[in-house]
Amino acid sequence: MIALSTIPRRMLGRTGLSVSALGFGTAPLGDLFARLDDAAAIAAVERAFELGINLLDTSPLYGRGLAEHRCGTAIRRVPRQDIVVCTKVGRWMDPFHAPSDASGFVGGQPHRAVVDYSYDGTMRSVEQSLLRLGTDRLDLLLIHDVDVWTHGLEAIEDRFREAMTGAYVALDRLRAEGVVAGIGIGVNEAEMCVRFAQAGSFDTMLLAGRYSLLEQPALAHFLPLAERQGIGVLLGGVFNSGILATGAVPGAKYNYRDAPPHILAKVKEIERVCAAHGVALPTAALHFALGHPAVVSVVLGAQHPQEVERNVAALASQVPSALWSDLKAQHLLDADAPVPSSVTG
Repeated sequence: MIALSTIPRRMLGRTGLSVSALGFGTAPLGDLFARLDDAAAIAAVERAFELGINLLDTSPLYGRGLAEHRCGTAIRRVPRQDIVVCTKVGRWMDPFHAPSDASGFVGGQPHRAVVDYSYDGTMRSVEQSLLRLGTDRLDLLLIHDVDVWTHGLEAIEDRFREAMTGAYVALDRLRAEGVVAGIGIGVNEAEMCVRFAQAGSFDTMLLAGRYSLLEQPALAHFLPLAERQGIGVLLGGVFNSGILATGAVPGAKYNYRDAPPHILAKVKEIERVCAAHGVALPTAALHFALGHPAVVSVVLGAQHPQEVERNVAALASQVPSALWSDLKAQHLLDADAPVPSSVTG
């Protein structure tokens, strides 16, 4: 039996919320790449709560509402005050039209996702999320996917402007009224985190894929800025879409695509150093991500309870400090990257 004490809690920026160092990400629960058994998906959320994970990160995008529905079932089975629920805005679901873009979600609800960062669109998205989750309040709300990766270089300026004049104004109002404890953004690019941090007052930011054992572009500007501003950073994608979980195997994924040769080669070298210290690659990736003082929690997805148990066990395991020294000495890790001595609260 895994003890609950293996998951420390950390304060999330200025929100007053105490969240587990390991969060539960729910993109897989939206039938991402594979249709899930409903009971197993809900059981994964329940197992996370049982093991002391109190941060639940979801989004209307995941399965066009399906992940939120599944999370809502699990939420009703625990005291609401025991968990921190984070969802996102930027899309609302149109139930009268069929999906126009699967975005990797092979199942999901038969509704069309409408991208909308306006004030009214944001309020509609929040209302729909409350209904799907079956709750009367949300703890964290993030403006989702305002990045070049999602919208392209030609549209990003318009999307950023719409988000700051629409979604941000709506979330700032909800925060002022006490409807939510904290507001932030969830994106795939460190540069957009910097832009938003300089443009508004945010409590938290969820950055996917840009601070990991494989690459650390967020180290130069965003993470120091987050520290200065008291922004609690959540990290997603710390396995870089899979390659740091699977290793450099044929067909390994990086940024949602097959990993190119230079990425495979670097991961193979990182694996070699990890093996010399008797540390599994995904365990090293998880511990490294939690080593930066700006990082409050790492959000990991899971499809079934056994995956949750593996993630919790990895967090509880010990990683020798010599591993980080060797990775830096072999130029496989940024020399300035903070490294964990241990995972502490």
